[in-house]
Amino acid sequence: MKKTICALLCAALISLFIPMQANAEDAEKSSAAAKSEILLEAGTGQVLCSANPDAKLPMASITKIMGLIIWGEMLEDGTLSLDEKIKATSYASSAEGSVIWLNAGEEMTAAELLEAVIISSANDACIALAEHTAGSEAQFVKTMNNRARALGMKNTRFTNCVGFDEDGHYSTARDIAVATAELMKMDVYRGWMLTWMDYLRGGETQLVNTNKLIRYYDGILGGKTGTTDNAGCCLSVCAERSDLRLVAVVLGCEEDSDRFDEAERLLNYGFSSFEKFTPEIDYSELLPIKVTRGAVDTVDPIVSESGDECVVRKGGSNGVVYEYTFVEELEAPVERGQFVGEYLVLVDGVEVFRSEIVAAKDVPRMNFLRCLWLILGEMIRL
Repeated sequence: MKKTICALLCAALISLFIPMQANAEDAEKSSAAAKSEILLEAGTGQVLCSANPDAKLPMASITKIMGLIIWGEMLEDGTLSLDEKIKATSYASSAEGSVIWLNAGEEMTAAELLEAVIISSANDACIALAEHTAGSEAQFVKTMNNRARALGMKNTRFTNCVGFDEDGHYSTARDIAVATAELMKMDVYRGWMLTWMDYLRGGETQLVNTNKLIRYYDGILGGKTGTTDNAGCCLSVCAERSDLRLVAVVLGCEEDSDRFDEAERLLNYGFSSFEKFTPEIDYSELLPIKVTRGAVDTVDPIVSESGDECVVRKGGSNGVVYEYTFVEELEAPVERGQFVGEYLVLVDGVEVFRSEIVAAKDVPRMNFLRCLWLILGEMIRL
């Protein structure tokens, strides 16, 4: 018996050394009021409906969202403080459009300038902040473009920090939704975003919020408007009800009222039609995967991300389909966490969640010493 086992193990030893969109129903819900629009669930990043979401368009003062993200991050890491004094340059004071009439040499705190940017979309305040935090508007625009790329905004390019119409200054509804979702994580701005009216300079300068939805829409968290001749009337807003946080972006409306009506329609559609859903895992599907030339013959697979939520239509959880795909076999060495397959969740044929399936542990490659040790172990047990 011992001879048979040893022969089999020796033969094995010798062999080791021989060379995831919107569906048709969603599309029908788009409106002709806007050139481009999208409805995004911020927590999951899922697009719930859209129309021309990747069209590169001017976005006017929605541009300022990226500046606010950068300044918010600076407030978080301490490189900017709300009570920091900022002196306006002659360049900042020369800004046109929506302004708070900064004079060259006038000082305001970062908090006052940020409030002016958020509530009344003040161009001069925005430029003053950009110059103070980056040295120049041009340098700040480089930072904006770098931050956009880091957020995955592939179809966005900034040439100024305020949103003036210029060649090469554009974004898309999809990219703006991503930026808005990021901005809404910053609680430091929440009070200003929901302020309808305030004053600077001891009551001499009135600020009126350009986002009319904050006055009446249930669950509104804030947003940003933008209007220029080329961009038309634009709006990006975020609202939250229950466990859904929705971002609606509307670009290129002809009338001021259209952008608010359309954004409200998108938000209403999202809240009335969708709900959160947590995918389940059928562990009987996670069968051991064959490993060749390894210290053991198989390795167990695990789903790398299993607790993330996704969004489905209300009552649509019964139609959820799960798909598991695996490699046929692996060759040692296998590392813990190595890709071995994919786990997909589909609703009505549309992918709503995807996660990698990975190896649960390391499997070292069989070598002479390890094989010899196994032989000795078997002999001892016998």
